[in-house]
Amino acid sequence: MYDIMIIGAGPAGMSAAIYGLRAGRSVVMFEEKSYGGQIVNTPEIENYPGIAKVSGFKFATNLFNQVKDLGAEVVYEKAEKIEKENNVWKVKTGKNEYDGKTVILATGLKRRTLGLEREEAMIGAGVSYCATCDGMFFRNRTVVVVGGGNTALEDAIFLSNYCAKVYLVHRRDSFRGEQKLSKILQEKENVELVLDSVPVEIQGEPMVTGLKVKNVKTNEERVLEVQGIFVAVGQIPENENFKEAVELDDHGYVVATEACTTETDGLFTAGDCRTKEVRQLTTAAADGAVAALAASKYIEEHEV
Repeated sequence: MYDIMIIGAGPAGMSAAIYGLRAGRSVVMFEEKSYGGQIVNTPEIENYPGIAKVSGFKFATNLFNQVKDLGAEVVYEKAEKIEKENNVWKVKTGKNEYDGKTVILATGLKRRTLGLEREEAMIGAGVSYCATCDGMFFRNRTVVVVGGGNTALEDAIFLSNYCAKVYLVHRRDSFRGEQKLSKILQEKENVELVLDSVPVEIQGEPMVTGLKVKNVKTNEERVLEVQGIFVAVGQIPENENFKEAVELDDHGYVVATEACTTETDGLFTAGDCRTKEVRQLTTAAADGAVAALAASKYIEEHEV
């Protein structure tokens, strides 16, 4: 019987483990593949307080070693279902069943990709899925944002403040995002809208030098000479397996308070998988701490 069972070993999950362990609780983390989550794909982190610069892999490895040194158990099995029976939470994997007093969902999310050849290989070499994380690396350079929702519009606005030029590529002739954001972009002198167009090829080796796009109405192709490609075509929270145990919003995010509590007794959440305004490394770590302390308090109050 574990005190806290954490699903996901990204920054939120590992931060939750640290705070749970330091609160004197027994902790187990479930991870399907490897620790670190999305942050391991980030070449350099420069926006985490107290750390001037570190690679995502090193950051995640340091965090994982800290968790292990404190005594967390790590189970490399996919959590397929969670349910509560007789006031005991059960995490069911394809191999085993585990019992605990509380559960923290820190499943993170996976980003939608463009599906282009070499896209994954060029992550960190010009391809990025987070403008606020990596935008500063492209100061005074030319970049392209792909997408048409609020995130894409906000990313283009953010990048226009630092980059020499920003292209915004969208497959339709109008944006799905807020009209206010669209208007701001249209007034930016260093932003060019490339509408009715889709990306077809990433160019450059070993670094990105361009993105070939195709007009869906005329079939004309052009190459945008850019050093950075920012993909903003949506994110997919990995919560589908747990929808019977917790409320999800229309986009699949866990409905939660800023205290990382859910409507389900004894079930908490942390990180990018929950409803929130800002999804950054710092907020993931903060969520983990808050969720673990909330879970510890719950155990005290309920004497589970």
